[in-house]
Amino acid sequence: MAKNNKGKGSGPKLTEYKPGTAFPGVIGRTFDVSTPAWPEPLRAKEGAPNVLFIILDDVGYGQLGCFGSPIETPNLDKLAKNGLRFNNMHTTALCSPTRSCVLTGRNHHSNAMACITEGSTGYPGSNGYIPFANGFLSEILLEHGYNTYAIGKWHLTPADQISAAGPYDRWPLGRGFERFYGFLGGETHQYYPELVLNNQSVDQPKTPEEGYHLTEDLTDKATAFIADSKQVAPNKPFFLYFCTGTAHAPHHVPKEWADKYKGRFDDGWDAYRDKVFTKQKELGIVPKDAELSRHDPDVKPWKDCSPQEKKLYARMMEVFAGFLTHADHHIGRLLDFLKSIGEFDNTLVMVLSDNGASSEGGPTGSVNENLFFNNVPESLEDNLKAIDELGSPTSYNHYAWGWTWAGDTPFRRWKRETYRGGTSDPFIVHWPKGIKAKGEVRAQYAHAIDMVPTVLELLGIEAPTSIRGVTQSPIEGVSFAHVIADPKTPSKHVSQYFEMMGHRSLYHDGWRAVCPWPGPSFAEAGKFFGEPIPAEKLTELDAKHWELYHVAEDFAENNNVALANRDRLIAMIATWYVEAGKYKVMPVDGRGVLRLTDPRPEIAEARTKYIYYPGTQQVPANAAVKVLNRPHSITADVEIPKGGAEGVLFSHGGNDGGYSFFIKDGKLRYGHNYVAKAVYYVESQGPVPEGHHELRYEFEPTGKPDVAHGKGTPGRAQIYIDGKLVGQADFPVTIPLALGLASGACAGADPGSPAVPDYKPPFPFTGKIHKVIVDVSGDLIRDREAEMRHILAHQ
Repeated sequence: MAKNNKGKGSGPKLTEYKPGTAFPGVIGRTFDVSTPAWPEPLRAKEGAPNVLFIILDDVGYGQLGCFGSPIETPNLDKLAKNGLRFNNMHTTALCSPTRSCVLTGRNHHSNAMACITEGSTGYPGSNGYIPFANGFLSEILLEHGYNTYAIGKWHLTPADQISAAGPYDRWPLGRGFERFYGFLGGETHQYYPELVLNNQSVDQPKTPEEGYHLTEDLTDKATAFIADSKQVAPNKPFFLYFCTGTAHAPHHVPKEWADKYKGRFDDGWDAYRDKVFTKQKELGIVPKDAELSRHDPDVKPWKDCSPQEKKLYARMMEVFAGFLTHADHHIGRLLDFLKSIGEFDNTLVMVLSDNGASSEGGPTGSVNENLFFNNVPESLEDNLKAIDELGSPTSYNHYAWGWTWAGDTPFRRWKRETYRGGTSDPFIVHWPKGIKAKGEVRAQYAHAIDMVPTVLELLGIEAPTSIRGVTQSPIEGVSFAHVIADPKTPSKHVSQYFEMMGHRSLYHDGWRAVCPWPGPSFAEAGKFFGEPIPAEKLTELDAKHWELYHVAEDFAENNNVALANRDRLIAMIATWYVEAGKYKVMPVDGRGVLRLTDPRPEIAEARTKYIYYPGTQQVPANAAVKVLNRPHSITADVEIPKGGAEGVLFSHGGNDGGYSFFIKDGKLRYGHNYVAKAVYYVESQGPVPEGHHELRYEFEPTGKPDVAHGKGTPGRAQIYIDGKLVGQADFPVTIPLALGLASGACAGADPGSPAVPDYKPPFPFTGKIHKVIVDVSGDLIRDREAEMRHILAHQ
């Protein structure tokens, strides 16, 4: 019988039924009472380990203490001592391509990442758009109950898509990471970084004068992300993708860290190699019978360097060493935090550098890496003048080729080339709860594409067939989990192709075939890095220039045995082409910096007028207006309050190169920072009056650029107030190719490192800016009378 609940008042009467009650008028049927059916919470398996990838940047095989270096890396050394080192781990020889392998388990051309995103060329293996069919480890682990965090360098989003206009589906949060803090590009200023929190540009928490450095900031944010979750869900595991800016240029570190190494590299790069090679044998990192690779023809012997050169080069290395030790210190802070919350023992840690040591500093090193990207030569005299600034916020420094070569001991060559110096990198695996072996070295072959399948096997997770409705491609790497458990079992990774900017190689079962481009060295080839490969040249290269090394016995690729093993070499060349077809490698493109100038799709249609507004996010260089080597104008619609105003109207670039249109001391000014070698100015003759005004800068080319020799278009610079010419100057040279490497465009301020040295950033405008228009149509104001006065004044 139903039981009536008679409530008080005028509300409805409720009737309670027992399960199985027959309802009148419903013949032969009974009804059970409904019960709540909550969605099952997504929880990881009990005891699932955390996963921590630490990806270092441009750190060579011989630059960590646990791989034989005198550079102090005690925290990474502890991981090696209590974990495993792999001495036969490989990458792609370049940053973005390797990082795509690390996160997807697919080859870099399969990821459309033949080069860095800024060097994409539009072919299937090189358009910079990582397919959604190539799922990220973050996307996989997210579906298995993990928190997922990306910290630091990203550099996996198409270059045209990193602005506030998006799209955001290839930003970290679009590829399975729940939270992100870092920088989207390939490098950034360590004291004035271009920071992004999730999908939003943010300011750094303090200034360099207050002690700011990016590595410390990244570590703080990493620990905060983990703590945020652990205080709510202590049993929920995390995947942390922790990518330092270290040791990519600029080599920025507080002076006291560099000074710890004062005098320790005075004996030079040749001595460094000898000492490191000896230590590597002691540590078992290289075989006892291994031979050190030859002296590189592109590197000046240390004994032939002048005392001034030695002084400069030694200091460059002191700064680099301090930079790496500083990063290790903060990695130690992160590891100590995991210990303090009881998570360290059950965290699977993998440490990898993304490629060999970097040669982007050129044969003599650089106080400003942007000189390299603009083909601007450097002089010893100029660099010696800046020696005390190396590592400071005012520099953008990089060491010389000698240290690059030494950093890849025992191998030949470096980053961007597919000899072992470019592709063999330090690799550490550490997991106290899951790995019994401690301090051992594994010699089996492995590649960055093997990390994802290894993690999945160790976690007991199958690779998904679909992620968010997208059918997944097969993972191309193979697990080395069996190698972790058994040091004698052979690698399952038998063959691996390589191609980077025309430099090609193939590993197969203990042999390496290498076809260097433009040659074994620039000196021997008579060509420099980035030479295009004519179509007919490729056939000649295949016929005459492949080398063969039996790396199972010749660890450092010293003995070219191509002539004695012609049949094997021909078979390996054929295999390289099979792999190239399979993984979308073709066409082979030998260009380097020249790739950066290729036209690419942009988020907006081409236009000649760009409008910028104050109080908005900085526009990344890839999405900002391009003014170099062309006539252009910058017009600011402003209100000047009573008593005047000061600050930046519009800026683009940083202290490594850029320009700024600003008001200071009442005067309207424009400064063009020619890659930190000189700053050219034009300013108004008198103060900017109060009220509503149109402030305008114009540049009219008066000659042609000489890009090959680092010279942009010379021209006439003019500034106007309400259409009246108030200042004029001739600029003898301008930047030819690239403005600041780590700063974009902004109206109303100069965030990041200052484009000109006249103020402390961000130097915000204290009046009101309605908008700033940058016009590249070529339509300029012609004040004939003022031009005639200028001509007469200079006769």
